[in-house]
Amino acid sequence: MPEISEQEFNQQRLQEVNEALGSGMFVYVRKLLQKLPAYDLALILESSTVKSRPVLWQLIDPDHQGEVLEELNEEVRKGILKSMRPEKVAEVAEGMDVDDLAEVLRTLPDSVYQEVIQSMDTQDRARVETALSFEEDTAGGIMNTDTITIRPDVSVDVVLRYLRLKGELPEATDSFYVVDRHDRFIGAVSLSAIVTSKPETVVSNLIDADIEAVAPDMPENDVAALFERYDWISAPVVDEEGRLLGRITIDDVIDIIREEAEHSMMSMAGLDDEADTFAPVIKSTRQRSVWLGVNLITALLAVAVTSMFEGIFSQLAILAVLNSLVPSMGGVAGNQTLTLVIRGLALGHVGDSNARSLLYKELAVGFLNGLIWAFLIATVVAVWKQDLTLGGIIAFAMLMNLTAAGIAGVMIPLMLKRMNIDPALAGSVILTTITDVVGIFAFLGTATLLLT
Repeated sequence: MPEISEQEFNQQRLQEVNEALGSGMFVYVRKLLQKLPAYDLALILESSTVKSRPVLWQLIDPDHQGEVLEELNEEVRKGILKSMRPEKVAEVAEGMDVDDLAEVLRTLPDSVYQEVIQSMDTQDRARVETALSFEEDTAGGIMNTDTITIRPDVSVDVVLRYLRLKGELPEATDSFYVVDRHDRFIGAVSLSAIVTSKPETVVSNLIDADIEAVAPDMPENDVAALFERYDWISAPVVDEEGRLLGRITIDDVIDIIREEAEHSMMSMAGLDDEADTFAPVIKSTRQRSVWLGVNLITALLAVAVTSMFEGIFSQLAILAVLNSLVPSMGGVAGNQTLTLVIRGLALGHVGDSNARSLLYKELAVGFLNGLIWAFLIATVVAVWKQDLTLGGIIAFAMLMNLTAAGIAGVMIPLMLKRMNIDPALAGSVILTTITDVVGIFAFLGTATLLLT
């Protein structure tokens, strides 16, 4: 029997849930949902209509609702939280990781947030307020406080007895952090070193003092880059005075990488990376209208340039046929460069130190591509219309536009980055405008000079 893909399996399961809900088989759905992990429950909620989500949420085991909230994207989570009473939110939040709980609370309106905070016990309130004191997209905002610390002067035997007494380790524990009596970070001891060392060995002899600590205000993308570079499983977060604040684990970094990938993909279309696939029609229309309006304005600019050459169109109809060719080729070439540079910025490969070299390289690529495709299209047009001048005009326009596309593809994301504007969100719109205007102006302007 052929195996089905994970995506097909998820769709089959979703269809089973929807059919059971439609038939009023709520007990069956509850039992079905109890068997699923939090991520799969979140996937079902995100894949369901806005109307059916409240019913599904009520059928999820309350003991697992906190874990499900952690996995939901922001838009869907907001919709779920909106229907919950503050004391219920506080109840669901018990046992959640600090970073995930802080993320959930940030999505609440201020009035509800205050009620939820007041509904928590003193310990939960203190740990959440600590997490919320840091910016959302920083190391402090994504760190956890579930850190096991040990002193440098104790033996391995003491540590092992403490761990047996504790009964369990926090998730993704690969190291224990060594601190002094003032909680100042000294270094780390790997779990493997503790397990394999002799019981009488003193912790200070096992310390890896070269472990790199993360500052709480470091942007989360930089944190993810460090994890990728050094293959970390966890990393300590240390403040300016050297005190250990918490740790960041690989599961949080995977979430950052996934969110960044979604952000880049959605931003290319001018959409929010947290956009709800099944959001209400009016809300989706409003969200998409903004960039459609921006695109209309830029398109009108290209139309305005075209209208400057109405006279030449009336004389040579073939120009109207060929007019879209040059901007189209420029747009494709420019987007290739734009995508490459945005990726380089995201990975930290592109910066002030090498931007000029990249510009020269893409300028050369654009010019060389311009020569190749200018020659080919000029040959086609000259043979087709038996007109060498027309072939030369479109060749010149193609060369100019592909060269301009290479320059724009590099300069636009670099300039937007300096202006603190997301290049993935605005870069494509600006690039399209430039390649349209340059292509039209170069083609029709040259045709006007030589053919009239």
